[in-house]
Amino acid sequence: MVANPFKPTAGKMPPILIGRQSIIDDFREGLANGAGAPGRLMLVMGQRGYGKTVMLTEMRRIADDCGWLTISETASEGLTARLINALNPKGWHLEGATVSPSVGIPGVASASLGNASIAFDETAALTLRNAIQGVLDSRKVKKGNGILFTIDETQAASHDDMVAIATAVQHIITDQDLSPLPDSQKKGVAFAFAGLPSLVDELVNHKVLTFLRRSLKRELGDVPLPDVRNAYVESFTDSGKQISDGRAAECAQLSGGYPYMIQLIGYYVWQSAEREGRTAVTEEDVARGFGDALQAFGDAVCAPAFDALSSAARKFVLAMAEDGEGPTLVADVAQRAGKSRSWANKYREVLIAEKVIVPADFGYVRFAIPHLAKYLENARRS
Repeated sequence: MVANPFKPTAGKMPPILIGRQSIIDDFREGLANGAGAPGRLMLVMGQRGYGKTVMLTEMRRIADDCGWLTISETASEGLTARLINALNPKGWHLEGATVSPSVGIPGVASASLGNASIAFDETAALTLRNAIQGVLDSRKVKKGNGILFTIDETQAASHDDMVAIATAVQHIITDQDLSPLPDSQKKGVAFAFAGLPSLVDELVNHKVLTFLRRSLKRELGDVPLPDVRNAYVESFTDSGKQISDGRAAECAQLSGGYPYMIQLIGYYVWQSAEREGRTAVTEEDVARGFGDALQAFGDAVCAPAFDALSSAARKFVLAMAEDGEGPTLVADVAQRAGKSRSWANKYREVLIAEKVIVPADFGYVRFAIPHLAKYLENARRS
């Protein structure tokens, strides 16, 4: 039995990274071009379902192929401690004593040395720097290679953890600059961060985190529909099934170019044909697959996006949903919600910043998330 080629599970590598080649090239060239290359510090931003985790997975694969060590983490309390533990799992060294980090109060790792208690957050930057340098100085890393750190859900990182990482990175880069070796032989570090655009902006604008402002920023957007159509044809053909250009184009249109929806539709359409024992995709497969994909997309993308909004922002999008996929006149939103134009303009800006809606024609907006209007309509009925 041939496995379904589409992988809609979060973070699972899809068969084709359509529409993302320029980001992959930037990263690959950063590793190849030596210490200080821009691609070695990258910030990938995008809404949920846009493939941020997939991009980090691909970067780790590239780094592995190049002989780099890779460490993967998701931002949450204790991020710095986990990075240190990954670099030196036998324990970290502090003032002549080797101890293993443990969690004391929430978000603060501490170690007890006799009657003295040393708070981890006060030494995190120095300790992380030493842990990174210790691995770079070892035989684990060959000349010209280094360590790649990928940090997912960066918007959830604490400022203390990000300051510790920033400080360590800046010292490591300075140490590289002082090395007499040519850049191609220096051992270095690369960091790839991924997170939601609006929340990452808060970290980027933090006065201490200048290294994030200097990072190579790439924002993931919709995939062009012709690319989606071609990817469907290629993926189905490679897996032993045929899909006509017309049905592939229909699937692409239904996906709206939204990366997660592309995977969902491909998965369920392929699965429909497989269950019926067909080697060629039919119109029935497209209709059934889209229905299943729409339900899964609503649960995984639309529901979290709507739940994360304030009550006022929810009122705005519910008023928009009366026009279906839109576009919607902002003045109509104000009237339906029973609010003023200034209220509508305020939440228009909020929702645009959150990447839930986008400007359309003058005075109009539309949903940035495909099928969100349909989800809201179904939710209102239930």
